[in-house]
Amino acid sequence: MRPKPHTPNNGPCSPVFPPRDRRAAEKGASSIIDPRTLAPVSSGAAHMAVRNHHPDPSSPHFQTKGWKAAVKEASIPTTRHDAEVKRNLEIGLHGASSLEDKTIPTFSRGELPHFAGINTFLKAPFAENVHDVGHYDVTCLGVPFDGGTTYRSGTRFGPQGVRKISALYTPYHYEMGIDLREQMTLCDAGDVFTIPANIEKSFDQISNAVGHVFASGSFPLIIGGDHSIGFPTVRGIAACTTKKIGIIHVDRHADIQEKDLDERMHTTPYFHATNIPNVPATNLVQIGIGGWQVPRPAVEHMVSRRTNIFTMEDIEDLGIPKVAEMALERAWDGADAVYMSYDIDSLEAAFVPGTGWPEPGGLLPREALKLVGLVAAEGLCGMEVVEVSPPYDVSDITSLMALRICVDALGSMVANGKMGAHKHIIDKEFVPF
Repeated sequence: MRPKPHTPNNGPCSPVFPPRDRRAAEKGASSIIDPRTLAPVSSGAAHMAVRNHHPDPSSPHFQTKGWKAAVKEASIPTTRHDAEVKRNLEIGLHGASSLEDKTIPTFSRGELPHFAGINTFLKAPFAENVHDVGHYDVTCLGVPFDGGTTYRSGTRFGPQGVRKISALYTPYHYEMGIDLREQMTLCDAGDVFTIPANIEKSFDQISNAVGHVFASGSFPLIIGGDHSIGFPTVRGIAACTTKKIGIIHVDRHADIQEKDLDERMHTTPYFHATNIPNVPATNLVQIGIGGWQVPRPAVEHMVSRRTNIFTMEDIEDLGIPKVAEMALERAWDGADAVYMSYDIDSLEAAFVPGTGWPEPGGLLPREALKLVGLVAAEGLCGMEVVEVSPPYDVSDITSLMALRICVDALGSMVANGKMGAHKHIIDKEFVPF
């Protein structure tokens, strides 16, 4: 449909010229007719009118989100950045006298350069002594385990892959207007010592690691690992509290059958997690489920336990904001905290080739990030990202997506004042498994 010219009733914008007149104005025609007044307008004025018929993005009366984010940056402190630069010079030696930038040390320390240094998560401090994790808001821990895979393995290298690509990122997010370095504290506790030949012993190791971090008050950020770890991670948190925990599980697969290949594999975590007394199945929300890889033995448990299920078609029909709203309502119904488990194969397979069970038709990256941000904005008691398998990845794009999900969740909690909100549910001593 041909656009209608603006009239005084359309608002205070300058006139919009019909396409033919616009082209003439751009070519420098000597006289153009203003469709509102029918009076001639000079080519210069016409050109300016064409350019300025939209509001100024930096105007106080109309600012784009991009402009608002640019203005907000100046309000974010640089205190910790400045302290880090000073420390790096002390422990890494001052740079050569030929360098103009006097903040560069001789030995690479801290964030820069992105291609150098030792890759902890976001180059956070390494908490070699795990008794120190309670001094940090967030503790990253890797779970290099793929003994629960039923097809393609390789997720034992997931923590390495995500840490490696995390060197690419800065702690500042432009649109959110937050800086993780300045507004929270983060450490990397390294990896859980899993037992490759024994699923149950590995589960005990994982529950003990997660329980230790959670009991300290630090937020556990867990990088898997296959999805079988979804049971022992939740078990570790649930063992620290008498309060009720809901779960938001984003995946293409149901992962709720009792056993697979006679063991508790990566297709089974939510059957066993929802057997924990304070983790009821009615507070389990499963988003993205569908396709040709949902085993029928899982479906009967989805029905009998009355889990909350959203397929990709539900997401298309309702939209991400509505699905997030409904998911939060069900996960938080009578619960005191919510845990998020994000399976990377919930995304469209073209974007995440590095996973064990790719399934076409999943979420687009922007949809996934929107969903994660909305869920995390209400606060989480922990989260995991699972099923990243670097041996199948291309140019680290799957690891990068997993990283982005992690930092977007942290950023959303910081931006909405929810970092540390989980601490109130810690009301019992953690007893190791």
